[in-house]
Amino acid sequence: MYDSVLIPTDGSEMIDTTLEHGLRIAVDNDATVHALYVVDSRVARAAEDAREEVESSLRAEGENAIEHVRSRAEESGLEATSEIRTGTPQKEIIEYTEDHEIDLIAIGTHGKSPREKLLSMGSVTERVVDNASVPVLVVRDQP
Repeated sequence: MYDSVLIPTDGSEMIDTTLEHGLRIAVDNDATVHALYVVDSRVARAAEDAREEVESSLRAEGENAIEHVRSRAEESGLEATSEIRTGTPQKEIIEYTEDHEIDLIAIGTHGKSPREKLLSMGSVTERVVDNASVPVLVVRDQP
């Protein structure tokens, strides 16, 4: 039923809960797992004078975040691929879904990074649910 599962990550702790659910579905379907991190261009632009430093920091955070998803998928015996994009997170997630013919998106709620909370940018998850053309599994944060 699902040949490819996209698990976007922002590097927050919420990813472990999302992985529990997303990987279970991927294992049941022998699906390829796609890890995606988006360097939020709005955060970098807001930094003005420190733009390059902020962008570099976010990219390094993204490398760690996608490696975590990729390694967990491979530990589960799944094929995994990863990518870092730059842009608006929900737009890049939707575009990636279309570009790679993703069958399911598994995404967590309340996974905002401290920078996003500070800037109050709204819910990426809500916007993905509203705009995705494929099923979206929303995993709630556990108290």
